[in-house]
Amino acid sequence: MKKIIWLFIAVTFIGCSYKFNGASIPPGMKTINVRFFENNAPLVVPNLSQQFTEDLKERIRTQSSLTITQGEADAVFEGRITGYEIKPIAFQDNTRPTAGGNRLTITVSVKYTNSLDTGKIKNSFDETFSAFTDFTLEGRTLQSLEQGLIKKVNTQLTENIFNRAFAQW
Repeated sequence: MKKIIWLFIAVTFIGCSYKFNGASIPPGMKTINVRFFENNAPLVVPNLSQQFTEDLKERIRTQSSLTITQGEADAVFEGRITGYEIKPIAFQDNTRPTAGGNRLTITVSVKYTNSLDTGKIKNSFDETFSAFTDFTLEGRTLQSLEQGLIKKVNTQLTENIFNRAFAQW
C-alpha cells in the first residue's frame, strides 16, 4: 500500500509544473526581471514608484521560487503607474459639504513578457490594473494615512498582477 501512495505522489509531481499558493510557474522558468515602474500619474507621490516596484518584487519572492535578476531573465515585468487619485465617495453633511468617505485608486499599466511562451498558449500580456481602498479621515490628516493606504492598494494590485501572470485558473 505504501508503494502505491509513493508512486502516486511521484507521478503527480513529475507531470506538473511548480505550484505555490495557487500559482503555476512554468517548469523551465527560473528567473524574472521586475523593471522600475515609473510614475506617470497626474498626481505624483514621490515614493510611489519605488514602493510599488518593491511590493511586486516582494510578492514574487514570497509566492514563487523565481530568482529576481537585473539582467536577462525568463520573464519580465515592466510598466508605469498611470493613475493616482483620491476622490470623495460620501458626504458627511449637506449644509457643509465635507467628505465623509474617500477613495484612493491606483492604476498601473503592466507588460508581462514570458520568453518561454511557445505554441498556441501565450501567457504574456499588456494590461491595465486598478485597485482602490475606501477610508475616512476622522480627524486625521491625509498625510498621516497615505502610506498605509498605498500599501493596502499595492497589496491588491500586486496580487492581481501576480495571479494574472501565474495563476492559470
